[in-house]
Amino acid sequence: MFIKSIILDGFKSYGQRTEITGFDDQFNAITGLNGSGKSNILDSICFVLGISNLSHVRATTQQDLIYKSGQAGINKATVSITFDNRNPAQCPPGFENFQEITITRQIVIGGKNKYMINGTNVPNKKVQDLFCSIQLNVNNPHFLIMQGKITK
Repeated sequence: MFIKSIILDGFKSYGQRTEITGFDDQFNAITGLNGSGKSNILDSICFVLGISNLSHVRATTQQDLIYKSGQAGINKATVSITFDNRNPAQCPPGFENFQEITITRQIVIGGKNKYMINGTNVPNKKVQDLFCSIQLNVNNPHFLIMQGKITK
């Protein structure tokens, strides 16, 4: 599986619905000017993958994940990642008949989280089990090394 597209809506600096496409199946780099939202793209991936330690996404409260902390009339943040699932060797069990898998996480002001797999509401554990089935353990302390931490 590899990322095919990311849709951000109300997440951190992405107040309007923004779709990012054109991912490679082997290697990707995020480039841009300072303040253009590069780190927030990585944060959005971590958000969907279910990272619960908010410091990993440079936030102190879940409300910090919502565009302008909800002060701009936006009261929720939604991120959807669509994965290409055409490689049977990397397919999560139970998803063999899906060429794409879309995982969505939404946070609403007040702290309510919602998780979806292919548009169906599911508990967070089901999303975590899906990722663990393809050896992606977001709870591993070395799963992600954030900017500035590589030298430590």
